[in-house]
Amino acid sequence: MSIISSVEELEAIYGQPGEASLVKVAQKITPEYRRFIEAAPFAALATSGPEGLDCSPRGDLAGFVRVHDSKTLMMPDRRGNNRVDSLRNIVRDPRAALLFLIPGHGNCIRVNGRAHLDTDPELLASFAVKEKPPRSVIVMKIDELYFQCARAIVRSKLWNPEHHVDKKSLPTPGQILASMTESRVGGEDYDQAWDARAQKTLW
Repeated sequence: MSIISSVEELEAIYGQPGEASLVKVAQKITPEYRRFIEAAPFAALATSGPEGLDCSPRGDLAGFVRVHDSKTLMMPDRRGNNRVDSLRNIVRDPRAALLFLIPGHGNCIRVNGRAHLDTDPELLASFAVKEKPPRSVIVMKIDELYFQCARAIVRSKLWNPEHHVDKKSLPTPGQILASMTESRVGGEDYDQAWDARAQKTLW
């Protein structure tokens, strides 16, 4: 194995970034970046804590991440599996990052900053959907944000329906759970009940 062990070795292979890769970085939300954020129905949230790193999917109606001001984003924590891995991390280490994806669009937006959790009743109520408020809101102060070019999306053909993977070709959550618990949890009943259960608990 030939392991890269220094920044100097890395730069010798990759060289220096071009000007466009540097000047696209902003320390606040510009009008152009705001349009991307408000159009995005999906983001990946990365956090760090004593147990290690975590990256979790976050999705909702387009614009679910609110631009509070030029340096602040707010994201409701919608219902999930109650593991709260990301939230545990944020409470202990505020460093966080978001990657916004917009269906059909190649460019995505990367945001790095520091986050905290807010449970102010009025703030929670302002994020309510179908009269169901989140239990907390992730408030993120921005250090930097920038767009990521479309190469990864183009290479992966992510939005091309012709390259969508048939769900039947992969194991279901119920099958995974059954395999890991000797059928104590999961199974066909779990899979059959999931759609109806999820519709009742989206918010």
